Amino acid sequence: MQARGDRSVVRVALHACDHITYTGLAGYLEEDSRLSPAGTPEGDEQIRADVTVLAAETVTAETLRVLRGLAAQGTTGPFLLIVGSRWKADIALAVECGVRAVLWRRDTTREAFTRTLLDLREGAGALPPDLQGRLLDQVQRTYRDVLIPQELATERQLTMREADILRLISEGCDLAEIAEKLAYSERTVKNILYRMMGRLEVRNRAHAVSYAIRSGLI
Repeated sequence: MQARGDRSVVRVALHACDHITYTGLAGYLEEDSRLSPAGTPEGDEQIRADVTVLAAETVTAETLRVLRGLAAQGTTGPFLLIVGSRWKADIALAVECGVRAVLWRRDTTREAFTRTLLDLREGAGALPPDLQGRLLDQVQRTYRDVLIPQELATERQLTMREADILRLISEGCDLAEIAEKLAYSERTVKNILYRMMGRLEVRNRAHAVSYAIRSGLI
């Protein structure tokens, strides 16, 4: 049996909307010695989870309310959401609530579940490409419609993601390599580049890299 203080084990708090899903995910935890249920507090002891898993068929504003309630306990760690089929909530608000990874239920194999939990324990995050795109679109709209009009940013500045992409281009990486390194889809990388080049009024990627280097942006 693993010791309670063993930091090599990821302690996982598990919440699911139905018994079948809960039983399946609990079985995954039992099959890997690197994972352990967070357990039940004994007496006044409060057990902190390294990661909290919430499984739901659809993510809505009510799901975010549940996440906030769990996070308020101060013992959850980052959240992994396992989603059945639909995402109806604000993705940026979900991130604000502590969501750091999402798996569609159809893609939730034992290997994917375990790998994601271990990655979250190390501070990583993982969103499906479609949700990545929605989040990036939202960040871009906030930048364009809120930060720039209020003079909290300028059109000639780069976001962290834009700077990372240009830096990798300057190092000779192609789009596929950039997508792999940043855990984006190639389409997302292309969209970021397209919007950035339009905003900076540069002709191509080489011009964008040159502009960013001359301006001290990368």
